[in-house]
Amino acid sequence: MAGHSQFKNIMHRKGRQDAQKSKLFGKLAREITVAAKLGTPDPGMNPRLRAAVVAAREENMPKDNIERAIKKAMGGEGENYDEIRYEGYGPGGVAVIVEALTDNRNRAASDIRSYFTKSGGNLGETGSVAFMFDRVGLIEYDGSVASDDAMLDAAIEAGADDVSSNEGGHEIYTSPENFRDVAKALEAKFGEPRKAALTWKPQNTIAVDDETGEKLLKLMDLLNEHDDVQNVFANFEISDALMAKMGG
Repeated sequence: MAGHSQFKNIMHRKGRQDAQKSKLFGKLAREITVAAKLGTPDPGMNPRLRAAVVAAREENMPKDNIERAIKKAMGGEGENYDEIRYEGYGPGGVAVIVEALTDNRNRAASDIRSYFTKSGGNLGETGSVAFMFDRVGLIEYDGSVASDDAMLDAAIEAGADDVSSNEGGHEIYTSPENFRDVAKALEAKFGEPRKAALTWKPQNTIAVDDETGEKLLKLMDLLNEHDDVQNVFANFEISDALMAKMGG
């Protein structure tokens, strides 16, 4: 199977299929406000806020919206959100991690549990699948900013752990501890990345058949469409044919 890694493609599907920009902007603003509340409102001194602002720009979120979300945090306005990580198994025994920011824990847990159950999976305890993933910093650049060798050299010099370059661009992986320093060093050399965030990277992926893959993609879409859900990660691969069929 010339499989597509879900790790990359679900992010792309989410970006293309979320036609409701207001919902997407709402999620981005929520992350910006929470990041600014937890740290300093200066993106240059707050790695999480910086990553949230980069993500918002990548989705063409208006500058006014970004500034308003930061001001909300500075003024102590807005709801207080709890950060929750849900873990479970989807169809085919695929491991799934869901990151949420919610002002209603009971609602979020009930909704997310029902999505897993309806898909033929089940929601587990925190820690039930996280051991199958590595917590890493991910920095992405378009392929046009540097050659593969130039990016590799720069990333190693900056203290990165791994680099993957292909037709889709450059992916630089770091430890969470080195994430900020590596991101700053690369930005000084290549400009602002198209993405910079802490993420969950599967240690191994499971190739699933098209029937199971279709169920999994529907579960991913349901989760991503929920207002409280910020990110979804899973450890499966699907065929090129199914990716094309599902509009990936």
